Amino acid sequence: MALTEKDVRGIADYACIALTEEELADMTAYMNDAVSMLEPILQYADEDVAPTFHPIGDLSNVMRADATDADRALPVDEALKDAASTRGRSFRVPSILGEGGDQ
Repeated sequence: MALTEKDVRGIADYACIALTEEELADMTAYMNDAVSMLEPILQYADEDVAPTFHPIGDLSNVMRADATDADRALPVDEALKDAASTRGRSFRVPSILGEGGDQ
């Protein structure tokens, strides 16, 4: 499966990379070399084997339920006492998304 200069130009455009004609020719050769190095992997392709998207299969993240440690918990009033701005029981910080002003 050889890549053409048109293929490489499309990839470069998608990645917002400007290539001169010389760079395009060099990159096409380089990418074709890279693809050819992967060709031996095709000998292991088997139609009876489903693709593996994660090496451990159906492993799911196992997390414990949140629990408050009453001996170490900081009271809300104490946590908020030095805050520059608060709202109710929360810290109030400037918006980083540019929506809704400084709420």
